Amino acid sequence: MGKQRLRDVEWLAKGHSAREWQHWDMIQGPTLASSWGSATYWVALGHPSLSLHFLASKWAPEGCRACGWLPDSLLSPAHKWLYREIGDSHLLRYLSWTVYPVALVSFSSGFSQSITPFSGGSGIPELKTILSGVVLEDYLDIKNFGAKVVGLTCTLATGSTIFLGKVGPFVHLSVMIAAYLGRMRTKAIGESENKSKQNEMLVAAAAVGVATVFAAPFSGVLFSIEVMSSHFSVWDYWRGFFAATCGAFMFRLLAVFNSEQETITSLYKTSFRVDVPFDLPEIFFFVALGKPLYSALAALVLASITYPPGVGRFMASRLSMREHLDSLFDNNSWALMTRNSSPPWPSEPDPQNLWFEWYHPRFTIFGTLTFFLVMKFWMIILATTIPMPSGYFMPIFIFGAAIGRLIGEALSVAFPEGIVAGGVTNPIMPGGYALAGAAAFSGAVTHTISTALLAFELTGQMVHALPVLMAVLAANAIAQSFQPSFYDGTIIVKKLPYLPWIRCRKISSHHVIVEHFMNRTITTLAKDTPQEEVVKVVTATDTAEYPLVESTESQILVGTVQRAQLVQALQAEPSSWVPGHQQCLQDILAGGCPVEPVTLKLSPETSLHQAHNLFELLKLQSLFVTSHGRAVGFVSWVELKKAISNLTNPPAPK
Repeated sequence: MGKQRLRDVEWLAKGHSAREWQHWDMIQGPTLASSWGSATYWVALGHPSLSLHFLASKWAPEGCRACGWLPDSLLSPAHKWLYREIGDSHLLRYLSWTVYPVALVSFSSGFSQSITPFSGGSGIPELKTILSGVVLEDYLDIKNFGAKVVGLTCTLATGSTIFLGKVGPFVHLSVMIAAYLGRMRTKAIGESENKSKQNEMLVAAAAVGVATVFAAPFSGVLFSIEVMSSHFSVWDYWRGFFAATCGAFMFRLLAVFNSEQETITSLYKTSFRVDVPFDLPEIFFFVALGKPLYSALAALVLASITYPPGVGRFMASRLSMREHLDSLFDNNSWALMTRNSSPPWPSEPDPQNLWFEWYHPRFTIFGTLTFFLVMKFWMIILATTIPMPSGYFMPIFIFGAAIGRLIGEALSVAFPEGIVAGGVTNPIMPGGYALAGAAAFSGAVTHTISTALLAFELTGQMVHALPVLMAVLAANAIAQSFQPSFYDGTIIVKKLPYLPWIRCRKISSHHVIVEHFMNRTITTLAKDTPQEEVVKVVTATDTAEYPLVESTESQILVGTVQRAQLVQALQAEPSSWVPGHQQCLQDILAGGCPVEPVTLKLSPETSLHQAHNLFELLKLQSLFVTSHGRAVGFVSWVELKKAISNLTNPPAPK
């Protein structure tokens, strides 16, 4: 019997399968006001992402660097120079316009996806999942960092042709640097890893990522808080602002030194050298039939549509992303300026008259703006499906600015002399409507209010503070009533663990109690359980932890036992067992298997509203339910999501 028991335990230890999603350790470490928050450490956090910004600024064209307003780089004029110098042949010019972004996009998606699939896309949805308490092992890995840098560099080099940004990827890169700094500090001082402190570091790193992209520390911190966290600790504000301010300050200094350094060649050679663990035939089929093929086709479609002598003529395709914003924020009414004159279409965009790119004698300003919105609507959607590192905030921001510009132009035509209020004639400024549209549309898509402050920091003016804030609030009120944010929607599409909000905070959420939706199927281990029964329970289940009760009869919850540690205890030498003595769980626990106390429990009378707040505030994955100390069930994300779904869409009566 003893040998059979040992074989069962050994088999269990070898066949133990870890969960895909594990719990964050509830480590009772030092207080949050510890040495972790030292000023030197948070200054260091503000600086590493600047090297990434330097790399991207050196390689990204000026249009894609609009997010950071960086000076010209060596690669900036490459695409347009090739298009301009190729000759007058339409075929050659078309090829020069399309092959450049197609090659970069194909390489970006193929290279990054061959290293790790976590490098594609924005990265913010995965970070939201991590901050909610779920472990994603490969998300912060160093190989993901390298793939993200190389892929993002190629993405930004495509310019406004593919119409993708870099906010999300820079947040991802900054978070990876923060995680690496945290591991270095933990090893250097010999401190045990504290997950709550790591979360603080990740939130501050997200603020640094946004702040360095826009050189806007205040809106960067607020935007990262709104996007990342449903609950935010007040004591984390100074850390986020301090690190983001250091990053934004150094970013402004970097803009000065950027034009004096020549490092493109070395960065290009070292970044692209990587060992891919695949056989040669597999690589061939991967390149031929895998994601790079789709990326190349999507890039070819987008580049062909934006070809300037073709359809791109009607959507200002020659303008970079920065020039798009510069032109859309123009205070003058283009519709009124073109009433009696028809400006020529210059051979190259005129920096002093960028609005010429939006004019066509047959289409008029309203036609080109409308065509731009219609085409960019589905082109942005197509671009987001390309599996390469990219950001989506800046394209959304520009799209909203175009909507505002269209409305402003219409009002300027309807009221050419302006609107009279209080005896004073106020002329219509379409640029103000473009600013409000950019902040409102991007705020509605991301479900954030900080986009208003971001618009002010980007433009350096506050004269439209009230209308912009009102537009952002109205857009958020409408968007949040119907759909989750872009990042939450991406989490749902990627099937990442996700805990929805109780949006409306209905009174009924206070009336639904835990007893109505808790899982009553709970496997407990009593202290007086025989060892044979313990082995059977552990072998038959794959629960990560077991609730420990005082006795089989009382079922009083006294703590939890981790499955992995219990398996190790069961593998004790037979010589440690007393002959003739019936081993029970209490003896095993006394032999060195630790018992973790349960400091937080739910009552069957706890409301859904309270339970939901606890899960979001403490980043929990599950909680036990006790009635007068007796373990009666548990609640996890599964039960909470089902209860919230039933609250929003009540099931049909049986």
